Amino acid sequence: MNTLLRVCMFLMSVLVSVHTPGQEPIDRASAARAMHQAIKFFRTEVSTHGGYVFRVSADLSQREGEVAVGNSTAWIEPPATPAVGQAYLDAYVLTGDRVAMEAAKETAKALLQGQLISGGWSESIEFDSEKRKKFAYRVDSPEPGKRSNLTTFDDDKTQSAIRFLMQLDDAIEQQDAAIHEAVIYALDGVLKSQYANGAWPQRFDGETSQVRDPRRSATYLSQWPRQFPNEKYTTYYTLNDSTLVDLIATLIEASDIYDDPKYLDAAQHGGNFLLLAQMPMPQPGWAQQYNDQMQPAWARKFEPPAITGGESQAVMRMLLTLYRRTGDRRYFEAVEKALAYYRTCVRADGMLARFYELQTNRPLYFTKQYELTYSDSDMPTHYGFIVESSLDKIAKELEELARIPLDELWKPSLPKSPKPSSKITKDASGVLAALDERGAWVEPGKMKSYQESNVESVIDSKTFIKNLRMLAIYIASQG
Repeated sequence: MNTLLRVCMFLMSVLVSVHTPGQEPIDRASAARAMHQAIKFFRTEVSTHGGYVFRVSADLSQREGEVAVGNSTAWIEPPATPAVGQAYLDAYVLTGDRVAMEAAKETAKALLQGQLISGGWSESIEFDSEKRKKFAYRVDSPEPGKRSNLTTFDDDKTQSAIRFLMQLDDAIEQQDAAIHEAVIYALDGVLKSQYANGAWPQRFDGETSQVRDPRRSATYLSQWPRQFPNEKYTTYYTLNDSTLVDLIATLIEASDIYDDPKYLDAAQHGGNFLLLAQMPMPQPGWAQQYNDQMQPAWARKFEPPAITGGESQAVMRMLLTLYRRTGDRRYFEAVEKALAYYRTCVRADGMLARFYELQTNRPLYFTKQYELTYSDSDMPTHYGFIVESSLDKIAKELEELARIPLDELWKPSLPKSPKPSSKITKDASGVLAALDERGAWVEPGKMKSYQESNVESVIDSKTFIKNLRMLAIYIASQG
């Protein structure tokens, strides 16, 4: 099963130490009880109509996604609704636990309440009957009218919802007609929103803009505006926050689950755009976004036209994935060229700048007053202007692929169940010990969206996801 394969491949990434005040003895039965208790608390106390947010205060009085929200609003961006649903589904796939499956289905039903006529999801889902009237939710009316119908691909919002829903659809063998229909409708929206050159916009309202020349390659601007122009950028060809890479990954997964070549074709079309978007020498990397002239462009006031050291690393990894799947040497060669360039960009501390000036390749930063500068001494703290380098890992993968014959590039791995280990037991024991009497994992933290909040402890969806998976891994390792 594709879902089982994906979960098992994910295991190594979640086997991390959990720091807790103490350890408790654990066995399969106690881990299962803890998992059920945690799921019950999250469903009944933290959820709203089956949807979730980033975090809630420990006393459940305050809730927030990217912004503070009330009790009738769920959030989409991970680690909110789709990510929590994915954790439930992963727990089911690992353990066969029906409680986890019912929680996953409940979350899926919540997402269906927020699917837009344009095919995807916005930042949030409103369950209040009056607030819902502002949004073009499919379940409420088939015509958008004057309601907001803006699908967003930013920050893996719509993509994460699609991946969760189609993996659930696969796990239940397409037995829920509403879930299956919603997945196919969402994937159709992704296909419809793809530009003729293979790119995608950041947001999509149901109508696709025309591309002047689908074969146009990226070029430098003779001069680029140093002052933020405050222009609309949501229709630009968007790599920012791995938008395009996440869409390609989602389509590859759709191709595997539904065995439909149109999804892999669209993924390759996206990969071909990445080839077009690779800047010419002397900086054969990628920008965060491009205008319709295929030139790097401003987005937000701290995202200038520049070569990015951040998103480009995800681009290189995706190109290697496409090379594995297709054997198309162009993807491989694009990474070779980009890797050699980015090796020259590494800072003295081993990191990469998020932005490199066009043509000069000087690292660009911003002051706290959002003025462009070449100095990193006065940067805002809300954004990663300096990013980690994964160039060594990319180089290693490139070297490994160079040794593999074309006809052996793509061999799906067989799923492997987790085996008992002292580390799994230790980590699961720590997770169990940290669970309070309600079934909540409470940790020190602030409610970031509440200026007057005196909250000192929170319940974080990211922690819930990590801990639930750790318990599920332990249970699966016990046979």
